[in-house]
Amino acid sequence: MTQEKEPSGAQKAFEEFAPDFVHFTDDVLFGQVWPRTELSPKERSLVTVSVLATLGATDQLVYHLGLAKENGNTEAELIEAITHIAFYAGWPRAMSAMTVAKQVFAA
Repeated sequence: MTQEKEPSGAQKAFEEFAPDFVHFTDDVLFGQVWPRTELSPKERSLVTVSVLATLGATDQLVYHLGLAKENGNTEAELIEAITHIAFYAGWPRAMSAMTVAKQVFAA
């Protein structure tokens, strides 16, 4: 007996509305880009969190902060990354990202 895989976040949110978007998210981004070996999952997560914080993409940051911890980043490393980007991406973006991080880490 095979166990069915739980639907991805993209599938839950958009499967009926935007199936091609779900395909690109699940099959290309997470299926082909994330598994590349040139960066470790920990490094890839740190880059992703930094970019999302820089863009002010706080909705996606919630998921990716959790994934970053699963991939081996410590809370201290993630807090330091957000602190560091404040000087490059702007204080308001870092403040928003730090607020999200505090909520995610408290959960």
